[in-house]
Parts: sequence; structure tokens; C-alpha cells
Amino acid sequence: MYQKIIFSFLIFFLFFSCSKKEPTVVQEPSDKEKAIELYQEAVTNMDDGFYFQAAKQFTEAEIILDSIEFSAKASLMSSYCYYLINFYDEAIENLEKFIKKYPADKNIPYAHYLITISYYERILDEEKDITPLLKSKEKINFFLKNYPDTEYALDLKFKLDLINNQLAAKELFVAKYYISTQKWVPAIKRLKLILEKYENTIFIEEALHRLVEIHYHLGWEEESKKYAKILGYNYNSSDWFKQSYKVLNKNYDLQNAMNKKEIKKDYENFLKKIIKRIK
Repeated sequence: MYQKIIFSFLIFFLFFSCSKKEPTVVQEPSDKEKAIELYQEAVTNMDDGFYFQAAKQFTEAEIILDSIEFSAKASLMSSYCYYLINFYDEAIENLEKFIKKYPADKNIPYAHYLITISYYERILDEEKDITPLLKSKEKINFFLKNYPDTEYALDLKFKLDLINNQLAAKELFVAKYYISTQKWVPAIKRLKLILEKYENTIFIEEALHRLVEIHYHLGWEEESKKYAKILGYNYNSSDWFKQSYKVLNKNYDLQNAMNKKEIKKDYENFLKKIIKRIK
């Protein structure tokens, strides 16, 4: 009897001892897991248009990630998000850090491109301040010199043309002001600057015409004819070309001025002078 009671007690004790659960240990996610989760959340926020929040999360993920490849990617994505919300200063600062920190990364050309267009987007009013124009031009020239064969080069060449036209427009605006106040020497300097630096812009024709006007007004007929010839040789269908010959003396021989050999010689000499000044 007593043996049965003792045996039953042992069975009861063993049953409950075996069925007792061990306490569950909750493990903290590793730094890598946290970073991956942050990165994925950042991608989701970026896709949903929450760019500022995404930029912050990409930055946090970069700090935690121990893989250079993924850290670099997170850094670049953060910069891109700042660019998308017009935070150009933050984007540029991040990108410059990226270039220093990950110099061997395959996306270095893209980082330089993003810096360049960030400067370009900061151009607001070239009539008040041309500093952003000049800075943007400097960055574009750097990019085209170092990465001429990349997929971004064509876009930057187009932007460079726009910048040069804006800078030429600024010079022409100032030159016209000097003309209106009869300050001929500074007006001539500004117009010649357009010929030297912005010869491929849409303002080259008017600049040549204004030089024809000023020199004729000052009695320097030969100089006036020289610029008219250059204008005629390059833009003979231009309205500015027609206006220039209206300015000249009625006795001026238009047919002689259109002598191709003479015009070409004058133009080549003119180009040589420009090249010497540039060098």
C-alpha cells in the first residue's frame, strides 16, 4: 500500500518536472539585421515619397552596416533623397563625404554627376548673382574632363550650353547698358568677351552686330567692316547681318565685303587672336 503511494508520488513529481517549460530567451537583433531592416524601411519610404525620412534612415543604416559595399550604397541613396527634396546643400555635403570615404566605389562618376546637377539646380536668378552659374560650369567641366564617356556626359553638355548662353546673356546685358550710357570702351570689352568665351551661344550674332555699330559710330570704319565680314561669313542669313550693313556707309561695297577669300582670311586671323588670348 505504502509502496503504491510512494510510486504514484514519484510519477506525479516526474511528470510535472518534465513538463515544466524552460524560460524563453528573447535575442536582440544583430547590428547587421538592424541595418538591413532600416535600409528596407528607407527604400519603402523613398518609394512612397517620404524622402526626408528615407534620407535619415539610409544615413543610420550606413553607420551600422559593416559591409563597405552596402554602406556606400546607403550613403549614396541618402544623398539622392536629399536631392529629390531640393536639399542641395545637404546632398552636396553627403556626396563629397561619399567620394572621400569610398574612392574606389563603382558609383563615383554618378556621385560627381549628382553634385554637378545639385549646383545646377541652385541657379535661380543669373541677373542678380552669377556665382551658382560659374560654380556649376566649373563642376560640369570637371566632370566632362574626367568622365567624358559616361552616360551622364550628354546631359551635362546640354546643361553647359544653357549655362554658357546665360553667361553670354549677362555680358550682353551689361554691354548694352554701357552702350546706352555711351561708355564705349567697357562696352567693347564686354562684347569681345562674348566672342572669346561664348562663341557657340545664340548671342554671338548680336555681339558682332553691336561691335559693328560701336566702331562705325566712333569712326573706326575698318574695324566696323571687319566685324561685319565675320558676321556675314558665319551668319549671312541672320537678321543681325542685315542690320549691320544698314549701319555701314551707303558707299560701302557689299559685294566686295562678301568676297569669300578675304572674309575667310579675316576670320582665320580673328580666330588666331582668340586662341592666343585663351592660351
